[in-house]
Amino acid sequence: MTDILSLSFSIPLSHTPFSIVVNKHKPWIETSYHGVITENMDIVLLDPPLVALDKDAPVPYAGEICAFKIHGLEAPFEAVVLNGTSGEGQLRARGPVDCELQKEYTFIIQAHDCGAGPGGTGGKKSHKAVVHIQVNDVNEFSPVFREAQYQAAVTEGKIYDNILQVEATDQDCSPQYSQICNYQITTSNTPFAIDRNGNIRNTEKLSFDKQQQYEVLVTAFDCGQKRSTESVAVHIDVKPVCKPGWQGWNKRVDYEPGTGSKQLFPKMHLETCGGPLSSVRTMVELQTSHIGKGCDRETYSEKSLQKLCGASSGSTDLLPAPSVSTNWTASLVTDSGRDSDLIFRFDGRQAAKIPDQMVPQNLTDQFTIATWMKHGPTPGLRAEKETLLCNSDKTEMNRHHYSLYVHNCRLVFLLRRDFTQVDTFRPAEFHWKLEQICDKEWHYYVINVEFPVVTLYVDGVTFDPYLVTDDWPIHPSQIDVQLTLGACWQERGGTDSGPYFRGSLSGLTIRPGKIESQKVISCLQACKEGLDINSLESLGKGIKFHFNPAQSILVMEGEDLENMNAALRKVSYINSRQFPTPGIRHLHISTSVQCFGEDTCISIPDIDAVVMVLQPSEPRITIAGVDRLTRPVADLRGPAGLTLFQDLHIISTVTKGDTASHHTGTGYRHRGEIIHNLDYCDILVLGEELRPEQEGLQLQRSTLLGKHLDATNSTSGVDSMSNYEQVIRQVHYHNWHPTQTPDRKFRLTCSELNGRYTSNEFTLEISVLHKSEAGEHVNHMVAPPQYMQVVHHPAMVHSLYPTHGSGVPSAATVVIVICIAALVVVVVLGIYRIHLTHQQEGRSSDTTKEGELDWNDSALNITVNPMELRDEPTSNTGHITIWK
Repeated sequence: MTDILSLSFSIPLSHTPFSIVVNKHKPWIETSYHGVITENMDIVLLDPPLVALDKDAPVPYAGEICAFKIHGLEAPFEAVVLNGTSGEGQLRARGPVDCELQKEYTFIIQAHDCGAGPGGTGGKKSHKAVVHIQVNDVNEFSPVFREAQYQAAVTEGKIYDNILQVEATDQDCSPQYSQICNYQITTSNTPFAIDRNGNIRNTEKLSFDKQQQYEVLVTAFDCGQKRSTESVAVHIDVKPVCKPGWQGWNKRVDYEPGTGSKQLFPKMHLETCGGPLSSVRTMVELQTSHIGKGCDRETYSEKSLQKLCGASSGSTDLLPAPSVSTNWTASLVTDSGRDSDLIFRFDGRQAAKIPDQMVPQNLTDQFTIATWMKHGPTPGLRAEKETLLCNSDKTEMNRHHYSLYVHNCRLVFLLRRDFTQVDTFRPAEFHWKLEQICDKEWHYYVINVEFPVVTLYVDGVTFDPYLVTDDWPIHPSQIDVQLTLGACWQERGGTDSGPYFRGSLSGLTIRPGKIESQKVISCLQACKEGLDINSLESLGKGIKFHFNPAQSILVMEGEDLENMNAALRKVSYINSRQFPTPGIRHLHISTSVQCFGEDTCISIPDIDAVVMVLQPSEPRITIAGVDRLTRPVADLRGPAGLTLFQDLHIISTVTKGDTASHHTGTGYRHRGEIIHNLDYCDILVLGEELRPEQEGLQLQRSTLLGKHLDATNSTSGVDSMSNYEQVIRQVHYHNWHPTQTPDRKFRLTCSELNGRYTSNEFTLEISVLHKSEAGEHVNHMVAPPQYMQVVHHPAMVHSLYPTHGSGVPSAATVVIVICIAALVVVVVLGIYRIHLTHQQEGRSSDTTKEGELDWNDSALNITVNPMELRDEPTSNTGHITIWK
C-alpha cells in the first residue's frame, strides 16, 4: 500500500484530473524602455533590458514567456525571446535603419506567456510598455559647398573684414556630423584668410597693377573632421580705385577700305563712380592733318576736280606739274607726298614768273582766285609780308595791280583798279584775320570778287573782311606787267624780289569773268573721310549733336547718362574713297560734366585712340587688244582712216584674300575684277614723229558727247573705263601719202588718281602694204585668170566672116579676132585705172577737209588729261592724251 501512494505523488499536478486553475498570472514587464541603435546596425540596446517575469513560474507553460509583440505603425523592429524560462528578450531592426530618414521611433510592446499547455491556450499577456528608440548617426557624408564657385570684387588699397562668405552643408543627421566646424584655404601664398564660419578676408592691401584677379581654393570639415571631397574655387577681382572716365573702348580700330561706316566705340560707357550728374558734353575729334592736304581727298588734278564738281570753265592753273609747256614751276620745290598729290613748298627764297601767254587777261569786276595753303607764323621778331601772288609792273614804277599776301597772320588781297575804269576813290585792300592762316594746317581759300564786294571762303565757310581800305586807281601807263608766284616782281637787275612766301601751296587757279558758287567751293574742298552717326533717328531723347563742316569734330550733349552712352556707341568713321590713303588717323575724346548744385564735380580725363585705315587692294589696270595691224594703202587714205584700237579692252583687277579653308588654317589669294574710274589715257607715237602735212590722228567730237571726257591740250577729267574704251576705239589714223611713210608704232597707257595707278604699256604696230604690193593685188582682180582662154564659136564666126571649104576659119580671121580681144582688154584696164585715180584724189581731198574741220592742231598733238610730266624719247607731235 505504501508503494501505491508513492506512485500517485509522482504524477504532475497539471495532469491530474483534479487541478482547477493552472495559469493564474500575467507576465510582467517594465512600463517603458529607452533604446539606442546605430544606423546600418540591427541590435537595439534597451535600457532597462527587455525581460518579462511571470509569477506562475516555474509552472511549465504558464510560467514561461513565449513571445514579445510590438504594436505600432510600420515600426521597422521586431522583438525575439532569447530564453522563455528566464523571460529574456531582444529588440532587433528588421532592415537597415537610416538616421537621415528618421532619427527616433516610439511603439508599444507586450510580453505573452505560453498559456496552459503546448497549444498556448489560455495564454496571458502583460500590460503595454512604451519603447523609445533613438537612431545613432554614422559620419558617412562629406561636406558639400552650396555654390559651384564663388565670385567677389574688391577695390585695391583696402583691407576688408569680410569679402564674402562660403558655405558648405553635410547630409548627416546628427549635429556632430552634420555641422561644419572648420574651413581651410588650400591655395598657398595668397593674401587671404578664412574663419570657421567661412568668411574670407584679405590679409594685405591689394594692387590692381600687380594682379587683377585671384583664384583661391577652399575646403570644409564637419565636426567629425570629415573633409569635403572637392574644394570650391573663389574668384576675387581686384578693381582699381574708382576713377571717373570712359571705359570699354579700344585704343585701335582697324578700318577696311570699302566697308562703309564702322562704329568706333561699340561698348564704351562713362563711369561716374556713383556721382549724380546733371549733364554731359562730349567732343570727338578726328585728327587727319597729316593726311594729304588736311584729310583724305580725291587726288585728281585741279582741273579734273573742278570738272567733277561742276565748276565754271576757263580757269588758269598757275601751279601745274612741271612740263615742257609749263616749265615755270620746274624750279620750285615739289612734294608729291602720298597718292600723287602735287604740292609746292616755298622756303622764303624762291618764286616763279608766269609766262605772259599764260597770264589771265581782262580781270573784270568778277573773277575768282583759289588755292590750297599751309602756313605757319612768320619766324623772327618782325613779321614781313609774304606774297602768294603778285601782278606788278615789269619796269620803272613797280606798281602792284593786284596781289594776295599774308602779313602778321592776316590775309590781305590788294586790287588796284586801272585807268580804264572810273577815276574815283574805291576799295583797294581787303583784310581778314583768321586763326587758320597761321595754324600750320591745310586750308582751301577762295576769293570771289564781285567788285566792290570781295568774299573769302575758307574750307567752304564765308568770311567778310574786317578791314577795307580805299585807294585811287592806277594812273595810265604803257608798262608791261609781270605775274609772279611766291614774291612780287621788282626791277632789280631783272630778278624777282621779296617779300617771299614761306609755306606750301597747291592748286592755285584764277578764273576771270566768273565767280564760283558755294556749292562748287564746298565740293572742291570736301573731305572723303570723317565722323558719322549710325541711325540718327535712334538717338535717345534729349541728345543734341553738332558736326563741323568737315565732319572731323562731333559734339554731343545730354542730361541722361545712359542715353549719352548709347549715343557715343553710334559714332563711327567713314571713308568714301575707293582707294583711301592708308595709315593712322588719331581720335581725341574730351568730356565735361555738370553736377547738381555742387561746387565741385568729377573730372573726366581725355582719351586718345587711333583709326588704322588698312592698305587698299591696289588695282592692276590692263589694256588688251590686237597689237599688230597690216593694212593696204587704201585703208589709210580712205575717208574714215584706219581705226587703231577697234577691239580694245580695259579691265582692272585686285588681289583678294580668301579664308574659306578655316578648318585647315590656310587660305589662298585670287584676283577679282573691279570697276573704277580713269583720269587719263595717252596715245603716243613711238619712233619718228608724225608728219602733219601727210598724216595725223583724229577723233570725232561727237564721240565725246554725254561723257566727262575732253580731247584738248589742256583739259583733264574723270570718267569710267567703259567710256574710255568707247572713245579710244574711235581714234583714227590717216595718212594721205602712205607710200612715203614707214611702219608706225603707237603706245597706249591709262591712269587713275593722277598716276597713282597706271596701266601696262600697250603697243600697237601698223604695217602698210606699199604701192607695189597693192598694185599686184589690184591687177589680179581686173586681169583675166591665167586659165582663161578665148573660145571660138564656129557658127558665129561663120556668120561674120567667110570660110573656106570645110568651115575652118582662115589664119587672117584668127589674127583679127585675137587683136580685137586684146584691144578690148587694154581699153577696160585704162578706163578702170582712170576711175581709180579720180576716186583716190577725191578721198584724199575729203579727208583733208574733214581733218581741218575736226582739229585745229597743225602739229597733230591731241592731248587728253596731261596729268603729269612725261619724259619721252619723242616730241609731243603725235602724242594723243584722252582724259576725263
